[in-house]
Amino acid sequence: MADLAGKTVLVTGASSGLGEQLALAVAAQGANVVLAARRRERLTQVADQCRILSQQQAIAITCDVSRVTAVDQVFATIDDLFGRLDVVINAAGFGDMTNVVDMEAATMERMLRVNTLGTMYVSQLAAKRMVQQHAGEIVNVASMAGKIATPKSAVYAASKAAIIAYDNALRLELKADHVNVLTVNPGPIKTDFFKIADPDGDYIERMDRLALNPVKFAALIVSRIGRGQRELNRPWLMSVANLGYQVAPKLGDWLTGTVFNFK
Repeated sequence: MADLAGKTVLVTGASSGLGEQLALAVAAQGANVVLAARRRERLTQVADQCRILSQQQAIAITCDVSRVTAVDQVFATIDDLFGRLDVVINAAGFGDMTNVVDMEAATMERMLRVNTLGTMYVSQLAAKRMVQQHAGEIVNVASMAGKIATPKSAVYAASKAAIIAYDNALRLELKADHVNVLTVNPGPIKTDFFKIADPDGDYIERMDRLALNPVKFAALIVSRIGRGQRELNRPWLMSVANLGYQVAPKLGDWLTGTVFNFK
């Protein structure tokens, strides 16, 4: 792993869930952490924890990544306080387990603005700075849903599939400037994500054996920074299933729509 001590790391979606654990994990490595999310009070609490772990700076900035002006302000603050950005981890996002025919248009738009356009814009601003530095790493949290779509996840799957494609192109564009792009594709994680995506809690309960521990998974992600890795897919069973899906897509459709449809 790259030495993160004294480095500047931006984490979006840092007020809860995987984003929170990622912020704490990089802080434990001695990084200066810039935390961005919408919930100010919770974000400040996480920043306080980061400061204790790192003995470095931890800056909490209220930000809705779907708003360009809010993202611009985050980067202006980073420029003023640190003058450089070494790593960005895009973990902001949400889901909604609703059939397409029942989903509100506003929900679809919001999901794409946060999960897709927000991630793209943060990545773009980070890339501009890292190209000038000839160093850096962009870590985008996509999803196994972007590889294997299932019922009631059409819009969410599309928002994450777009990030996977975006990263694949961005990685090639930035390679010559020594900037790596790591795409993280998790399956279900035991976080508050499902309080919005699945308020009844049935899905995460049924997927309990496959669901990832957010603390351990965050540590795994941070351990891969600086290795030049292109993708991190977990759990292994879903990663293997994705390979099978490519070989036998019709069988894959049947399995994801019936046997493995836990929504």
